[in-house]
Amino acid sequence: MKPPSLTIGIEEEYQIIDPETRELRSYITEILQEDSVLLGEVKPELHQSMVEVGTNICHSASEARAELVRLRTLVMNLAARRGLVIAAAGTHPFSSWIDQEITPLERYIGVKEDLQELAQSLLIFGTHVHIGIEDPEFRIDAMNVCRYFMPHVLALSTSSPFWMGRNTGLKSYRSVVFKSFPRTGMPRTMTGWADYEEYVAVMVATGSMPDASKLWWDVRPHHKFPTLEFRICDVCTRVDEAVCIAAIFQAVVAKLWKLRRDNMTFRQYSPALIEENKWRATRYGLDGNLIDFGRGTQLPARELIVELLEWFIGDVVDELGSREQVNYAYRILNEGTSADRQLAVFRETGDLKDVVDLLVRETAEGVI
Repeated sequence: MKPPSLTIGIEEEYQIIDPETRELRSYITEILQEDSVLLGEVKPELHQSMVEVGTNICHSASEARAELVRLRTLVMNLAARRGLVIAAAGTHPFSSWIDQEITPLERYIGVKEDLQELAQSLLIFGTHVHIGIEDPEFRIDAMNVCRYFMPHVLALSTSSPFWMGRNTGLKSYRSVVFKSFPRTGMPRTMTGWADYEEYVAVMVATGSMPDASKLWWDVRPHHKFPTLEFRICDVCTRVDEAVCIAAIFQAVVAKLWKLRRDNMTFRQYSPALIEENKWRATRYGLDGNLIDFGRGTQLPARELIVELLEWFIGDVVDELGSREQVNYAYRILNEGTSADRQLAVFRETGDLKDVVDLLVRETAEGVI
């Protein structure tokens, strides 16, 4: 069996911000007119106040970091030409989805027509990580097994505690908003690639979706590339947080490959059980408990995340050369996530504009 390439690709969705009002600003149409878009690196999204970037194929976490730094710099410079700034967070602290303009491209007009008000309200921003897995059977096997750890990584990435000017009491309100979309959440257990292909074929044949790109699961086989795409995380405010998340996903897949190669695997649990842990990560982030289904008990999220870092992937990160990037998770565990930092600023100042200023500063941290 040939091992997977374990390449890394990262997509990030950013908010386009007016630095005076701190509100979202519809600007993607102007960005699309820039020459750099011809490279396919800067992409539109559903709302005009959102811009997406995607790295080139990277072979290491350090290479992925350099790519993200380059792309964040590119987008910040494009926005600065019109006096605007960029922020990375799962939701905007106070701008309303009702006021946002849909990007006037056929794809997004179609989404708005299909999903109506749901599409308009989808003012959320995520980090998507692609890990190269060329063998389609292992792609499905890895999808089935890695679901267990998805809430753990979500807890490390939370960056959306506010929604339309309100403290939601949740660390990842983005997760709640996205749940209203069809074909989201944890995928069901699949027996193999043929099972996945049959599901896609039925959904397309019945007019439920045009193709597999409209499967918005938390983790999915990509419809074009030989990758497993992890979609559960809020967009990470600091670039080092995003790289850490990507390095963890890469290490999880690498460990699953080693187990498969040695005729072993990690026990699978039902999506319903994993969704309970996802809710806990959504609600409490690092400050709550997650369930250890093997032991049949709940334990502090931080404790189970450390178990993931040390017991499950600890023996592969050095082989991957990603020890430094994965170890950044300990800083997150000690200092909190973007959601925690946003809430701390709001408690201190009571002003959501100060929260936006924090996001703009941290988005540029280590970049420019």
